Amino acid sequence: MGLYAFPQVTLPNVFSSNMVLQRNKPIVVWGKAAVGEKVTVQFLGQSSSTVGDNNGKWNVTLRPQKASDKGSEMIISASNTIKLQNILVGDVWICTGQSNMEYRLDRSTQKMRGPVNAPDLAKEELTKEKSDQIRYIYVEKKSGQPDIVTKGWVNGNDTIVRYITAIGYFFAKEINEEIKVPIGIISTSWGGTRIEEWTPAWAYEQSALFKSQTTEKDFKIDGMRPGLKFQGMMEPIIPFSIKGFLWYQGESNCINNDSLNYADKFKLMIDTWRNLWKSKEMPIYTVQISPLYYTKRKDKVIHTPESLPIIWEAQTKCLQLSFTGMAVTTDMVDNFTDIHPWNKWVVAHRLALWALAKDYDRKIEYSGPLYKSLKVKKDKIYLEFDHTGSGLVSNDGKPLTWFTIAGANGKYVKADAVIKKNTVVVSSPDVKQPLNVRFGWNEIAQPNLFNKEGLPASPFRTDGPDWKPTE
Repeated sequence: MGLYAFPQVTLPNVFSSNMVLQRNKPIVVWGKAAVGEKVTVQFLGQSSSTVGDNNGKWNVTLRPQKASDKGSEMIISASNTIKLQNILVGDVWICTGQSNMEYRLDRSTQKMRGPVNAPDLAKEELTKEKSDQIRYIYVEKKSGQPDIVTKGWVNGNDTIVRYITAIGYFFAKEINEEIKVPIGIISTSWGGTRIEEWTPAWAYEQSALFKSQTTEKDFKIDGMRPGLKFQGMMEPIIPFSIKGFLWYQGESNCINNDSLNYADKFKLMIDTWRNLWKSKEMPIYTVQISPLYYTKRKDKVIHTPESLPIIWEAQTKCLQLSFTGMAVTTDMVDNFTDIHPWNKWVVAHRLALWALAKDYDRKIEYSGPLYKSLKVKKDKIYLEFDHTGSGLVSNDGKPLTWFTIAGANGKYVKADAVIKKNTVVVSSPDVKQPLNVRFGWNEIAQPNLFNKEGLPASPFRTDGPDWKPTE
């Protein structure tokens, strides 16, 4: 449903028949009308009226509703009448980022690669009859539009589902099967984009950390003009009520050799989103990008084997921010020259674990081991972790891999590492007085340290720089 010429009352494209509205939050409906024109919105026994302001804009707020899997009708009346039918009430998640989030359920539409003989759960899903309790809206890639460009809300049996984010599809499927409420997925991603593009330019201008880079007209942040994807792909959705965000992005900032300032940019972005949606506790769950030979890319920026681990570190630091979570994907790559791990249902499951634990009160382990602290005892370093689950394991039954150790000279050497209860003991005969450990600190590291729940440990270094969120 597009924006038509006055005097007809109109709605933004995020509203259509078959949509899912967010439960337990105020329902905001908005659009355009003639100046002073009365607009009335009716939904589930509620009726609220307003008039078009001096610019013809109007909005009404309806009371929160409980989840409902029974289709209802919304009527918007003015000089014309709009009827939106078959509306469900449940939880709405926005899936956004760059190409790994954009990665479609039908990967043949993008000629994505995958192992020839491996089970393809996405391909299997395309042939199944799908639940009407899960609805999707696919946002087309358009910059600078006043409204999102979309076919509107559909269920999984519509042909548009082939283009929906595979991660969003499998995430919604798992959440719906577990909690039995309708799920809405807003799929709005753009391959190759940097994080700066998903944050409005004015947020950088108001930021104490970044405002020194905003003094010129059409300023850029580290070489990138901010806000362009936000403007056409995200802003038109505000203030449509949602449950939270799934965010899979970082490869393009790694290509740009970002370091811990990626964490600053991420914090600015999610703070801005939360303020715009007026929800400081809105969950935002991210995906730590996967191993890749960045050193073999022909980019303008020169990469080292540590360029990617530094981004991993920045992404992990963001877990200090409230209501965030992170799925680790170091084990998902079978081709270090392909930036797109293909089995997106694994990523979706790991994101769903965070949501089920944090938002749906399931008593489950939801994260792989995260480094917490170290103790030096003679010639050994004892590492402690959060999220050890029911125990630490080597997922392939072999000695632990990708641990290195260093003393005062800072020279790292390959280390032996063994699990002792919920700690890992690291040592090397070449380092008699160790000080620090690094784990998975290489762009192609695929360590075998997991918890028994099957979740991989995140790479880390014990001698990394501190990062504290700024206000």
